[in-house]
Amino acid sequence: MATFAVRFLGCKVSHTDAHAIRERLLLDGHSESEAPGEIAVVNTCCVTNEAVSKSRQAASRAARTHARVFVTGCAANLAGDVFGGLPANVTVVARPSEQTPSFIAGDVGAIGCVQSDAPLDRVRAFVKVQDGCSFSCNFCVIPLVRGSSRSRRAADVLSEIRRRVERGHREVVLTGINLGCYRDREAGYKLGRLVREAAQTPGLERLRLSSIEINHVDDDLVSTLRETPLVSRHLHVPLQSGDDGVLRAMGRRYSAQTYLRRLEPLSDFNLTTDVIVGFPAEDEPAFANTLRLVEAAGITRVHVFPYSPRPGTKTAADDTVPPPVKKDRSVRLRAASQAACERRWRAKLGTEDAVLVDRPGRGYGDDYSPWFLEGSASVGQLVRARATTVTKEGIVGVV
Repeated sequence: MATFAVRFLGCKVSHTDAHAIRERLLLDGHSESEAPGEIAVVNTCCVTNEAVSKSRQAASRAARTHARVFVTGCAANLAGDVFGGLPANVTVVARPSEQTPSFIAGDVGAIGCVQSDAPLDRVRAFVKVQDGCSFSCNFCVIPLVRGSSRSRRAADVLSEIRRRVERGHREVVLTGINLGCYRDREAGYKLGRLVREAAQTPGLERLRLSSIEINHVDDDLVSTLRETPLVSRHLHVPLQSGDDGVLRAMGRRYSAQTYLRRLEPLSDFNLTTDVIVGFPAEDEPAFANTLRLVEAAGITRVHVFPYSPRPGTKTAADDTVPPPVKKDRSVRLRAASQAACERRWRAKLGTEDAVLVDRPGRGYGDDYSPWFLEGSASVGQLVRARATTVTKEGIVGVV
């Protein structure tokens, strides 16, 4: 038996991939430990230069505390010698995510007595239904490291959801690199049907989508989100820019007006997004358009990414906006996001919500607003809480 630790950097898909490795090692009879030990797995991110740098630092730290380190995930699949110069006990696993758990398990080796199931990790389960992307936005390296779009069989997805719920997960989050591209053509499934059938899982209490592109927010998905019991009133829809000129330069396949029009039927949802600031085509008027669109769409939380040229992309050689300008725009956009969050939270004062407790005294409401709880609430419970006040971090509620 080997002791191991698994860490991840990046998005919810990266978390899901890391958890798949963790589960495979547990099922093979190995033991998880936070202390220095035999095996460390670092599931990496490459969406920005900073993410790659942090991934390399994490691998380097793990190499000092563990006998063997496996570097997996997006940055491990980048072209070039990204992790060159690290100690000899570091193995870079440049493989598709579907193949990575088996590769690592085979290298580590199973033991004779295996567990029937891995123990519960979190109160919510991230279930990956799709991977890869067949589009090529000019700035994005993900198609190069993840490959083209591919989907799991619906039967396998629904079976995993049932298993997760039986093990105690109250909430399931469907994840994918380009979730709206989900297809099981043989069985006749698109994302809407998958969501509707997943929501019928006995014992499931909440279902949520991780992120979806605006072009996939169509009539079928909108009606599914609005009419299907258990579906969370939250949707994360990447914007990247609110300026049509910047969107064209990025190779995005929608306009600012299309983004607003498609989200209008979901105006009561908690809408969150991603924005890149300082893209080469972005001047001050273009950034002002982004600020206006974020407000017009009713977006609350904005994940802000200063533009970082990625190797192998069409804009890899372009980085014309000075760093101080990127920093200033990031600060302004984050301030607008914080103000929008607080407005939404204040509107909940005096009302009740169902809060899934995922840490002592903390949890998330149905629309994924953060709550800080006063009163008796155990981790894993879904409790009714009444909002009493608001802080910079979220809603304070009494159970």
